[in-house]
Amino acid sequence: MNYFPATYAPSDQPPRDVPKVRQCLRCQATFDSEWAGERICSRCKSTAAWRMGVPQQTRPVSRRR
Repeated sequence: MNYFPATYAPSDQPPRDVPKVRQCLRCQATFDSEWAGERICSRCKSTAAWRMGVPQQTRPVSRRR
């Protein structure tokens, strides 16, 4: 048997995405995402490199000896 709070009302609509502050995966800046899958900020998306699909250059990992 399932127990739900008195305020629970089943809905035919899926739960909505809640805006959330996230860190951009490209530039590491924080931004307000509009939906759960948004991980790149609008500034990075507006660059020509992003629109052309150019991969971001990564810095080599420094190895300690």
